[in-house]
Amino acid sequence: MATSTSFLEERLDAGALPIAVGDVLAIFLLVTVGVIQHNGVSYLSADPVGWVLTAVPFLIGWLVTAPLLGAYSPGAAESAKSAVPLGVRSWLAATVVGMAIRWTPLFEGGVELTFVAVMLVLGSVVLGVWRTLYFKLV
Repeated sequence: MATSTSFLEERLDAGALPIAVGDVLAIFLLVTVGVIQHNGVSYLSADPVGWVLTAVPFLIGWLVTAPLLGAYSPGAAESAKSAVPLGVRSWLAATVVGMAIRWTPLFEGGVELTFVAVMLVLGSVVLGVWRTLYFKLV
């Protein structure tokens, strides 16, 4: 008799937990670099809430899309060859969700085409590099 597993059970592997932690840190680092680029280092201490709120839409997007798209599936925890494409695919969707959230009146910043392109490209690169380094270090 076959056991029944839920969709999310098939998408989440406990072995991918270190990758998940690193992904969230990488996304937060990406946003932090952008905040510094636009507002200067002093902004981080002058408005820590604003700094964190800048990252929130993208973290929500990531937390919603990454598990659904397999970023932490058993294959993601096996090699960079599988982990990087799964991470990039998830980031593309997470960026769309994050931008949709930023478009609402709940968050400042708005959505500009250049910003969307930068987040899509740089986020993909940052996550791809992080995931590649992870497998070189373990």
